[in-house]
Amino acid sequence: MTGSRRGPGLRGRITLLATALVALVAALLLWLGWMLAGNAVTTPNLPAGTTVIVDGVPVKAEQLAEVLRDSARLRVLVAGSIAFVCVVLATALLAWTFTDRVLKPLRDVTGTARRLSAESLGERISLRGPRDEVAELADTFDAMLDRLQATFSAQRQFVANASHELRTPLSVIRTELDVTLSDPNADADELRRMAGVVRSATMRAGHLVEALLLLARTDGMGIGLVEPVDLASVVDTAWQPIAADAEKRGLSTTFHTGPSPSAGDPALLERVAGNLLENAVRHNVDGGWIDVRTGLAAEWSSLRVSSSGAVVDPERVEELFESFRRGGVDRTAHEGTGLGLAIVRAVVLAHHGTVVAEAVPGGGLTVTVHLPARRPPVGQ
Repeated sequence: MTGSRRGPGLRGRITLLATALVALVAALLLWLGWMLAGNAVTTPNLPAGTTVIVDGVPVKAEQLAEVLRDSARLRVLVAGSIAFVCVVLATALLAWTFTDRVLKPLRDVTGTARRLSAESLGERISLRGPRDEVAELADTFDAMLDRLQATFSAQRQFVANASHELRTPLSVIRTELDVTLSDPNADADELRRMAGVVRSATMRAGHLVEALLLLARTDGMGIGLVEPVDLASVVDTAWQPIAADAEKRGLSTTFHTGPSPSAGDPALLERVAGNLLENAVRHNVDGGWIDVRTGLAAEWSSLRVSSSGAVVDPERVEELFESFRRGGVDRTAHEGTGLGLAIVRAVVLAHHGTVVAEAVPGGGLTVTVHLPARRPPVGQ
Protein backbone atom coordinates (compact mmCIF):
# COMPACT_ATOMS: atom_id res chain seq x y z
CA MET A 1 0.00 0.00 0.00
CA THR A 2 1.64 3.22 -1.16
CA GLY A 3 1.54 6.38 0.92
CA SER A 4 0.94 4.50 4.22
CA ARG A 5 4.11 5.84 5.87
CA ARG A 6 3.44 9.25 7.35
CA GLY A 7 5.54 11.55 9.47
CA PRO A 8 4.28 14.22 11.84
CA GLY A 9 1.74 16.49 10.22
CA LEU A 10 2.32 20.14 9.41
CA ARG A 11 0.53 21.14 12.60
CA GLY A 12 2.83 18.94 14.69
CA ARG A 13 5.97 20.15 12.89
CA ILE A 14 5.07 23.81 13.37
CA THR A 15 4.32 23.17 17.05
CA LEU A 16 7.61 21.34 17.57
CA LEU A 17 9.54 24.07 15.76
CA ALA A 18 7.93 26.90 17.74
CA THR A 19 8.42 25.04 21.03
CA ALA A 20 12.05 24.27 20.25
CA LEU A 21 12.80 27.89 19.35
CA VAL A 22 11.16 29.20 22.53
CA ALA A 23 12.93 26.55 24.62
CA LEU A 24 16.27 27.56 23.10
CA VAL A 25 15.68 31.25 23.78
CA ALA A 26 14.43 30.54 27.31
CA ALA A 27 17.47 28.36 28.06
CA LEU A 28 19.76 31.10 26.79
CA LEU A 29 18.02 33.68 29.00
CA LEU A 30 18.24 31.33 32.01
CA TRP A 31 21.97 30.88 31.45
CA LEU A 32 22.47 34.64 31.16
CA GLY A 33 20.47 35.19 34.36
CA TRP A 34 22.57 32.56 36.13
CA MET A 35 25.78 34.28 35.00
CA LEU A 36 24.56 37.75 35.95
CA ALA A 37 23.35 36.58 39.37
CA GLY A 38 26.83 35.38 40.24
CA ASN A 39 28.62 38.44 38.95
CA ALA A 40 26.21 40.88 40.62
CA VAL A 41 26.94 39.72 44.20
CA THR A 42 28.97 42.21 46.29
CA THR A 43 30.22 41.77 49.87
CA PRO A 44 31.34 44.31 52.48
CA ASN A 45 34.96 44.41 53.68
CA LEU A 46 35.07 42.49 56.94
CA PRO A 47 38.04 41.85 59.25
CA ALA A 48 39.72 38.51 58.75
CA GLY A 49 38.33 35.76 60.92
CA THR A 50 34.88 37.34 61.15
CA THR A 51 31.99 34.88 61.05
CA VAL A 52 28.73 35.75 59.29
CA ILE A 53 25.48 33.80 59.55
CA VAL A 54 24.01 33.11 56.07
CA ASP A 55 20.73 31.15 55.95
CA GLY A 56 21.43 29.85 59.46
CA VAL A 57 24.91 28.65 58.56
CA PRO A 58 28.06 30.35 59.96
CA VAL A 59 30.37 31.47 57.17
CA LYS A 60 33.83 32.95 57.52
CA ALA A 61 34.39 36.37 55.95
CA GLU A 62 36.92 34.95 53.46
CA GLN A 63 34.22 32.58 52.02
CA LEU A 64 31.28 34.99 52.18
CA ALA A 65 31.45 36.17 48.53
CA GLU A 66 31.56 32.63 47.15
CA VAL A 67 28.69 31.44 49.36
CA LEU A 68 26.50 34.42 48.42
CA ARG A 69 27.26 33.91 44.70
CA ASP A 70 26.34 30.22 44.85
CA SER A 71 23.17 30.99 46.77
CA ALA A 72 22.06 33.65 44.24
CA ARG A 73 22.75 31.35 41.30
CA LEU A 74 20.82 28.52 42.96
CA ARG A 75 17.79 30.74 43.52
CA VAL A 76 17.92 31.97 39.89
CA LEU A 77 18.32 28.38 38.64
CA VAL A 78 15.36 27.08 40.64
CA ALA A 79 13.02 29.94 39.75
CA GLY A 80 14.24 30.02 36.16
CA SER A 81 13.74 26.27 35.69
CA ILE A 82 10.15 26.54 36.86
CA ALA A 83 9.58 29.49 34.52
CA PHE A 84 11.34 27.59 31.70
CA VAL A 85 9.00 24.60 32.02
CA CYS A 86 5.93 26.84 32.20
CA VAL A 87 6.98 28.88 29.14
CA VAL A 88 7.76 25.79 27.06
CA LEU A 89 4.47 24.10 27.96
CA ALA A 90 2.49 27.29 27.30
CA THR A 91 4.25 27.74 23.96
CA ALA A 92 3.50 24.17 22.90
CA LEU A 93 -0.17 24.53 23.90
CA LEU A 94 -0.63 27.90 22.19
CA ALA A 95 1.24 26.80 19.06
CA TRP A 96 -0.88 23.64 18.82
CA THR A 97 -4.11 25.62 19.28
CA PHE A 98 -3.38 28.55 16.97
CA THR A 99 -1.78 26.36 14.31
CA ASP A 100 -5.01 24.39 14.16
CA ARG A 101 -6.91 27.58 13.40
CA VAL A 102 -4.35 28.79 10.87
CA LEU A 103 -4.25 25.46 9.03
CA LYS A 104 -8.03 25.03 8.89
CA PRO A 105 -8.25 26.63 5.40
CA LEU A 106 -5.60 24.18 4.19
CA ARG A 107 -7.68 21.30 5.52
CA ASP A 108 -10.67 22.77 3.70
CA VAL A 109 -8.66 22.82 0.47
CA THR A 110 -7.57 19.21 1.02
CA GLY A 111 -11.07 18.05 1.90
CA THR A 112 -12.54 19.77 -1.14
CA ALA A 113 -9.89 18.24 -3.39
CA ARG A 114 -10.64 14.76 -2.03
CA ARG A 115 -14.37 15.15 -2.61
CA LEU A 116 -14.01 16.43 -6.14
CA SER A 117 -14.58 14.35 -9.23
CA ALA A 118 -15.62 15.03 -12.79
CA GLU A 119 -19.26 15.01 -11.61
CA SER A 120 -18.81 17.31 -8.59
CA LEU A 121 -16.69 20.21 -9.81
CA GLY A 122 -19.22 22.76 -8.62
CA GLU A 123 -17.96 22.81 -5.02
CA ARG A 124 -15.84 25.78 -3.94
CA ILE A 125 -13.92 26.71 -0.78
CA SER A 126 -15.00 30.39 -0.82
CA LEU A 127 -12.70 31.19 2.10
CA ARG A 128 -13.61 34.25 4.16
CA GLY A 129 -11.35 36.06 6.52
CA PRO A 130 -7.98 37.83 6.37
CA ARG A 131 -6.56 38.02 2.87
CA ASP A 132 -3.28 36.28 3.66
CA GLU A 133 -1.25 33.63 1.85
CA VAL A 134 -3.68 30.87 2.83
CA ALA A 135 -6.62 32.87 1.47
CA GLU A 136 -4.67 33.46 -1.72
CA LEU A 137 -4.09 29.71 -2.00
CA ALA A 138 -7.81 29.02 -1.53
CA ASP A 139 -8.74 31.63 -4.14
CA THR A 140 -6.22 30.14 -6.57
CA PHE A 141 -7.69 26.69 -5.97
CA ASP A 142 -11.22 28.01 -6.60
CA ALA A 143 -10.05 29.68 -9.82
CA MET A 144 -8.47 26.41 -10.93
CA LEU A 145 -11.76 24.62 -10.26
CA ASP A 146 -13.59 27.22 -12.36
CA ARG A 147 -11.25 26.51 -15.28
CA LEU A 148 -11.54 22.76 -14.82
CA GLN A 149 -15.33 22.92 -14.68
CA ALA A 150 -15.43 25.01 -17.85
CA THR A 151 -13.07 22.59 -19.58
CA PHE A 152 -15.06 19.52 -18.54
CA SER A 153 -18.32 21.16 -19.60
CA ALA A 154 -16.86 22.09 -22.98
CA GLN A 155 -15.47 18.58 -23.36
CA ARG A 156 -18.83 16.98 -22.57
CA GLN A 157 -20.57 19.28 -25.03
CA PHE A 158 -17.93 18.58 -27.66
CA VAL A 159 -18.25 14.82 -27.23
CA ALA A 160 -22.04 15.03 -27.35
CA ASN A 161 -21.98 17.12 -30.52
CA ALA A 162 -19.35 14.89 -32.14
CA SER A 163 -21.42 11.82 -31.30
CA HIS A 164 -24.48 13.45 -32.83
CA GLU A 165 -22.62 14.40 -36.00
CA LEU A 166 -21.15 10.92 -36.40
CA ARG A 167 -24.46 9.24 -35.63
CA THR A 168 -26.21 11.01 -38.52
CA PRO A 169 -24.15 9.55 -41.42
CA LEU A 170 -24.01 6.17 -39.71
CA SER A 171 -27.80 6.16 -39.37
CA VAL A 172 -28.13 7.06 -43.05
CA ILE A 173 -25.82 4.20 -44.02
CA ARG A 174 -27.66 1.69 -41.81
CA THR A 175 -31.08 2.78 -43.05
CA GLU A 176 -30.09 2.60 -46.71
CA LEU A 177 -28.56 -0.84 -46.25
CA ASP A 178 -31.57 -2.17 -44.32
CA VAL A 179 -34.07 -0.85 -46.86
CA THR A 180 -32.13 -2.17 -49.85
CA LEU A 181 -31.40 -5.56 -48.31
CA SER A 182 -35.04 -6.02 -47.31
CA ASP A 183 -36.17 -5.45 -50.91
CA PRO A 184 -35.87 -8.77 -52.78
CA ASN A 185 -36.65 -7.00 -56.09
CA ALA A 186 -33.86 -4.41 -55.80
CA ASP A 187 -32.26 -3.96 -59.21
CA ALA A 188 -28.93 -2.51 -60.30
CA ASP A 189 -30.29 1.05 -60.36
CA GLU A 190 -31.51 0.75 -56.79
CA LEU A 191 -28.18 -0.67 -55.69
CA ARG A 192 -26.34 2.17 -57.45
CA ARG A 193 -28.56 4.73 -55.74
CA MET A 194 -27.93 3.09 -52.37
CA ALA A 195 -24.19 3.00 -53.04
CA GLY A 196 -24.20 6.69 -53.89
CA VAL A 197 -26.00 7.59 -50.66
CA VAL A 198 -23.67 5.40 -48.61
CA ARG A 199 -20.64 6.92 -50.33
CA SER A 200 -21.82 10.47 -49.53
CA ALA A 201 -22.53 9.58 -45.90
CA THR A 202 -19.15 7.85 -45.59
CA MET A 203 -17.34 10.88 -47.02
CA ARG A 204 -19.15 13.16 -44.58
CA ALA A 205 -18.14 10.95 -41.65
CA GLY A 206 -14.56 10.83 -42.95
CA HIS A 207 -14.38 14.62 -43.24
CA LEU A 208 -15.72 14.97 -39.73
CA VAL A 209 -13.15 12.53 -38.34
CA GLU A 210 -10.34 14.35 -40.16
CA ALA A 211 -11.55 17.67 -38.76
CA LEU A 212 -11.74 16.23 -35.24
CA LEU A 213 -8.22 14.84 -35.52
CA LEU A 214 -6.90 18.17 -36.82
CA LEU A 215 -8.62 20.06 -34.01
CA ALA A 216 -7.24 17.65 -31.40
CA ARG A 217 -3.76 17.95 -32.90
CA THR A 218 -3.65 21.74 -32.78
CA ASP A 219 -5.40 21.99 -29.39
CA GLY A 220 -3.26 19.37 -27.70
CA MET A 221 0.18 19.33 -29.30
CA GLY A 222 0.49 22.65 -31.10
CA ILE A 223 2.63 22.91 -34.22
CA GLY A 224 5.64 20.72 -34.89
CA LEU A 225 6.83 22.28 -38.17
CA VAL A 226 7.86 25.91 -38.57
CA GLU A 227 8.73 27.21 -42.03
CA PRO A 228 8.53 30.58 -43.78
CA VAL A 229 5.00 31.01 -45.14
CA ASP A 230 3.47 33.81 -47.21
CA LEU A 231 -0.26 34.08 -46.52
CA ALA A 232 -0.79 35.41 -50.04
CA SER A 233 0.54 32.18 -51.54
CA VAL A 234 -1.48 30.14 -49.05
CA VAL A 235 -4.67 31.91 -50.18
CA ASP A 236 -3.91 31.22 -53.84
CA THR A 237 -3.37 27.52 -53.14
CA ALA A 238 -6.46 27.19 -50.94
CA TRP A 239 -8.72 28.97 -53.43
CA GLN A 240 -8.07 26.66 -56.39
CA PRO A 241 -10.32 23.76 -55.30
CA ILE A 242 -13.06 26.20 -54.23
CA ALA A 243 -13.16 28.48 -57.25
CA ALA A 244 -15.48 26.19 -59.25
CA ASP A 245 -18.12 26.18 -56.50
CA ALA A 246 -17.95 29.98 -56.25
CA GLU A 247 -18.41 30.29 -60.02
CA LYS A 248 -21.42 27.96 -60.00
CA ARG A 249 -23.12 30.18 -57.42
CA GLY A 250 -22.32 33.34 -59.34
CA LEU A 251 -20.22 34.87 -56.56
CA SER A 252 -18.24 38.02 -57.28
CA THR A 253 -14.70 37.64 -55.90
CA THR A 254 -12.09 40.30 -55.17
CA PHE A 255 -8.53 39.45 -54.14
CA HIS A 256 -6.00 41.96 -52.79
CA THR A 257 -3.21 39.60 -51.81
CA GLY A 258 -0.18 41.66 -50.92
CA PRO A 259 2.94 40.12 -49.37
CA SER A 260 2.16 38.78 -45.91
CA PRO A 261 5.21 36.86 -44.63
CA SER A 262 4.85 34.73 -41.52
CA ALA A 263 6.19 31.42 -40.18
CA GLY A 264 4.51 28.18 -39.17
CA ASP A 265 3.16 24.91 -40.47
CA PRO A 266 2.28 25.44 -44.17
CA ALA A 267 -0.35 22.67 -44.18
CA LEU A 268 -2.13 24.06 -41.10
CA LEU A 269 -2.07 27.64 -42.39
CA GLU A 270 -3.42 26.44 -45.73
CA ARG A 271 -6.22 24.75 -43.77
CA VAL A 272 -6.94 28.10 -42.09
CA ALA A 273 -7.25 29.89 -45.43
CA GLY A 274 -9.21 26.97 -46.89
CA ASN A 275 -11.73 26.92 -44.04
CA LEU A 276 -12.30 30.68 -44.27
CA LEU A 277 -12.76 30.55 -48.04
CA GLU A 278 -15.00 27.47 -47.89
CA ASN A 279 -17.20 29.16 -45.29
CA ALA A 280 -17.34 32.30 -47.44
CA VAL A 281 -18.64 30.23 -50.36
CA ARG A 282 -20.84 27.76 -48.46
CA HIS A 283 -22.64 30.30 -46.26
CA ASN A 284 -23.00 32.92 -49.01
CA VAL A 285 -26.06 33.79 -51.05
CA ASP A 286 -26.33 33.15 -54.79
CA GLY A 287 -24.89 36.10 -56.66
CA GLY A 288 -23.16 37.40 -53.52
CA TRP A 289 -19.62 38.64 -53.08
CA ILE A 290 -16.32 37.64 -51.45
CA ASP A 291 -13.45 39.99 -50.61
CA VAL A 292 -10.04 38.55 -49.60
CA ARG A 293 -7.10 40.67 -48.47
CA THR A 294 -3.61 39.89 -47.16
CA GLY A 295 -1.00 42.36 -46.00
CA LEU A 296 1.70 43.35 -43.57
CA ALA A 297 1.34 45.98 -40.85
CA ALA A 298 3.85 46.64 -38.08
CA GLU A 299 4.70 43.28 -36.50
CA TRP A 300 1.70 41.37 -37.87
CA SER A 301 0.80 39.66 -41.10
CA SER A 302 -2.92 39.58 -41.75
CA LEU A 303 -5.52 37.63 -43.71
CA ARG A 304 -9.05 39.01 -43.99
CA VAL A 305 -11.96 37.22 -45.64
CA SER A 306 -15.25 39.08 -45.99
CA SER A 307 -18.38 37.78 -47.65
CA SER A 308 -22.08 38.41 -48.03
CA GLY A 309 -24.56 35.99 -46.59
CA ALA A 310 -27.29 35.59 -44.02
CA VAL A 311 -27.67 38.18 -41.30
CA VAL A 312 -25.56 37.28 -38.25
CA ASP A 313 -26.42 38.62 -34.81
CA PRO A 314 -23.36 40.64 -33.68
CA GLU A 315 -23.85 39.37 -30.14
CA ARG A 316 -23.51 35.75 -31.32
CA VAL A 317 -20.50 36.21 -33.59
CA GLU A 318 -18.12 34.83 -30.96
CA GLU A 319 -20.19 31.65 -30.78
CA LEU A 320 -19.21 30.85 -34.37
CA PHE A 321 -15.76 29.83 -33.13
CA GLU A 322 -17.28 27.11 -30.96
CA SER A 323 -17.36 23.55 -32.23
CA PHE A 324 -20.37 22.47 -34.34
CA ARG A 325 -21.69 25.97 -34.92
CA ARG A 326 -22.83 26.91 -38.40
CA GLY A 327 -23.95 30.46 -38.92
CA GLY A 328 -24.91 30.67 -35.25
CA VAL A 329 -27.22 27.64 -35.48
CA ASP A 330 -26.33 24.45 -33.68
CA ARG A 331 -25.88 21.38 -35.88
CA THR A 332 -28.64 22.08 -38.38
CA ALA A 333 -26.80 22.56 -41.68
CA HIS A 334 -26.50 19.72 -44.12
CA GLU A 335 -23.02 20.68 -45.35
CA GLY A 336 -19.73 21.06 -43.54
CA THR A 337 -18.66 19.73 -40.20
CA GLY A 338 -19.33 22.74 -38.01
CA LEU A 339 -15.66 22.76 -37.00
CA GLY A 340 -14.28 25.20 -39.59
CA LEU A 341 -13.87 28.28 -37.43
CA ALA A 342 -13.02 26.19 -34.35
CA ILE A 343 -10.08 24.75 -36.31
CA VAL A 344 -9.13 28.23 -37.52
CA ARG A 345 -8.99 29.54 -33.97
CA ALA A 346 -7.03 26.53 -32.69
CA VAL A 347 -4.44 26.77 -35.48
CA VAL A 348 -4.07 30.55 -35.15
CA LEU A 349 -3.61 30.34 -31.37
CA ALA A 350 -1.03 27.58 -31.86
CA HIS A 351 0.87 30.03 -34.12
CA HIS A 352 0.65 32.73 -31.39
CA GLY A 353 -1.76 34.81 -33.45
CA THR A 354 -5.24 36.24 -33.04
CA VAL A 355 -8.51 35.84 -34.94
CA VAL A 356 -11.63 37.99 -34.74
CA ALA A 357 -14.96 37.93 -36.56
CA GLU A 358 -17.37 40.77 -37.28
CA ALA A 359 -20.88 40.74 -38.67
CA VAL A 360 -21.29 42.57 -41.98
CA PRO A 361 -24.17 45.06 -41.95
CA GLY A 362 -26.94 43.70 -44.17
CA GLY A 363 -25.70 40.11 -43.93
CA GLY A 364 -22.41 38.28 -44.05
CA LEU A 365 -19.26 37.90 -42.01
CA THR A 366 -15.70 39.23 -41.88
CA VAL A 367 -12.98 37.10 -40.29
CA THR A 368 -9.52 38.59 -39.75
CA VAL A 369 -6.45 36.57 -38.82
CA HIS A 370 -3.27 38.18 -37.47
CA LEU A 371 -0.04 36.19 -37.28
CA PRO A 372 3.43 37.29 -36.14
CA ALA A 373 5.25 38.71 -39.16
CA ARG A 374 8.51 37.22 -40.37
CA ARG A 375 10.91 39.95 -41.43
CA PRO A 376 13.65 39.00 -43.88
CA PRO A 377 17.21 39.39 -42.57
CA VAL A 378 18.84 42.78 -43.15
CA GLY A 379 20.61 42.91 -46.54
CA GLN A 380 18.26 40.49 -48.29
